[in-house]
Amino acid sequence: MLSFAKNKKASTTLSSFIFGCKAVVETIRAGRTIEKVFFQKNKIRSSKEVYNLVCKYEIPFSYVPIQKLDRMARGNHQGVVAVLSPVGFTPLDQVVQATFEKGKAPLIVVLDGVTDVHNIGAIARTALCMGADALVLPTKGSAMLAGAAMKTSAGALATLAICRVTDLGKALRYLQESGLNILACDAQAKKVLHTVDCKLPIALILGGEEVGIGRKHLSEATHHICIPMQGPIASFNVSVAAGIILYEVFRQRFL
Repeated sequence: MLSFAKNKKASTTLSSFIFGCKAVVETIRAGRTIEKVFFQKNKIRSSKEVYNLVCKYEIPFSYVPIQKLDRMARGNHQGVVAVLSPVGFTPLDQVVQATFEKGKAPLIVVLDGVTDVHNIGAIARTALCMGADALVLPTKGSAMLAGAAMKTSAGALATLAICRVTDLGKALRYLQESGLNILACDAQAKKVLHTVDCKLPIALILGGEEVGIGRKHLSEATHHICIPMQGPIASFNVSVAAGIILYEVFRQRFL
């Protein structure tokens, strides 16, 4: 029997916690979508089977103090707690191929290091409204898609295809090899947004506000683009930047 736990925090975030080695193993093998697995520090040996499955299926995981696991699960968690994802994930290649088969130029939004759940939710909502085909999130360095993200997205995260990738650089190279232009939003760029042909297949990569797009991911970009602005503040919030760029894509394609 699977062990589930829902506390007040879990119910407001729409997250279900599954605890105990056997329960987590059964859940993974059943094909349920796992957002993340938390292991107790210094107790990995007792959960070796879970760890092996997590690695096999490339599920995000981290090591945490026992106190955090105790707050997540009120029962005997045996040093393992898994969080069910409120959304399913779609393979990136499946989205790209299906979009081309429809005769449409793909529009993929890629997030690098965006950790604020409200930003992810807002970007997903805008992406869906502007005709994007998918949102790509790395397994590491990205916020969990819990209730706050779902609420901010107004349901977009449950509708838009979400692709989770373990290697963002490899994903960007795949997109480029598939014929997509990689647009990197970079405040230091000289190329202005509206000068880019947005009718072509596009993957837009956006970085977190703290460090922006990683250097190695910037090197994968076809174009580095900036948004013209005035005033003393030198950058937009990432979700606002996403909205401006995605609207320009929409304007060029449909208006």
